Amino acid sequence: MSDKSSGLSFIVGAVVGAAVGAVVGILFAPDSGTETRKKIAKKSKEVADEMHKKFDDLKETVVDAMEEVKSTATKKVEDLKKATTKKA
Repeated sequence: MSDKSSGLSFIVGAVVGAAVGAVVGILFAPDSGTETRKKIAKKSKEVADEMHKKFDDLKETVVDAMEEVKSTATKKVEDLKKATTKKA
């Protein structure tokens, strides 16, 4: 699980870094204030959309892991009940 977390952290860092780089590039571009604000708004929306996608991926991974843990725990409880019943 830590490998997935590390990979996700890298992806989030890369996305944030790219966004910061894009904003800095836009701010130093020779455009009018109106054009610069439009470009920043567009890039901000793109970054927000990408972050939502990454969050949804992370949420799906967590839900899958929780279901696996629940399934394993249920099986272990059933096995323990069977073992206890056999001894009695």
